[in-house]
Order: sequence, then structure tokens, then C-alpha cells
Amino acid sequence: MNLNQITLPVKDMEEATAFYRNLGFMQIVDTPHYARFECNDGGSTFSLSLNKESFNNGAIIYFEHKSLDQLVVDLCAKGISFSQLPTDESYLWREAITYDPSGNQIKFYWAGENRLNPPWRVERKD
Repeated sequence: MNLNQITLPVKDMEEATAFYRNLGFMQIVDTPHYARFECNDGGSTFSLSLNKESFNNGAIIYFEHKSLDQLVVDLCAKGISFSQLPTDESYLWREAITYDPSGNQIKFYWAGENRLNPPWRVERKD
């Protein structure tokens, strides 16, 4: 199996789509209630679904980028603010954190080999 996509709830579709395009993603579906974006590398996609009711989304979406520090500098220059600038984490990933206009948490990160093969990796299928 392979993960196809994740769908995030948003409160304002126009504001949300503008935000994700500003991050550098290509929008490939555009409707008043649903939008879909293509990631720059790897062929993955993610989507947004209009949710006019109050929500609190606890999911975190991660976007991997090898040149994380430069990416954050570039996004800051575009007006994106971060609650955490690139930081080396104890689990061997380097992460920066921002939020979209609907409050969805986004982490930009680089983990290198540790993404799939951390020192504590296990292989359980049961």
C-alpha cells in the first residue's frame, strides 16, 4: 500500500488555497468546497475540504524538504510566520512549525535516513 493523500478541513477555501499556493504547491483541483494540491517531489497529493462548522483538527501534516533551513528563510520572505524555526529534535528530525489560516498544524522537516531507519526501528506486521 501507499498513502494517496490526506484531506484537511478548512474554514475559508479562498484563504486556504492562497496560503498553500504561497507555500509553493501546485493546485490541481479548484472547487468552492474542495481543493487538491500536488507535492513538488514524489507525486503525493493533499486536499482541503470546506468545513463551515467549528472544528479542532489534531492531525499534523508533514512536508519533507532536504534544504529545510533555506525553505524556511524563503517562506518567511513570502510572509509565512513560524511558531518554531528549524530545530533539531530528540527523535533525530529537524523541524519547523507553522499553521494554516484554519489552524491546521504544518511541520516542515528533514530527517534524512532517520525517517525510515531510525536507530530504534522495529519491523512488526502482526
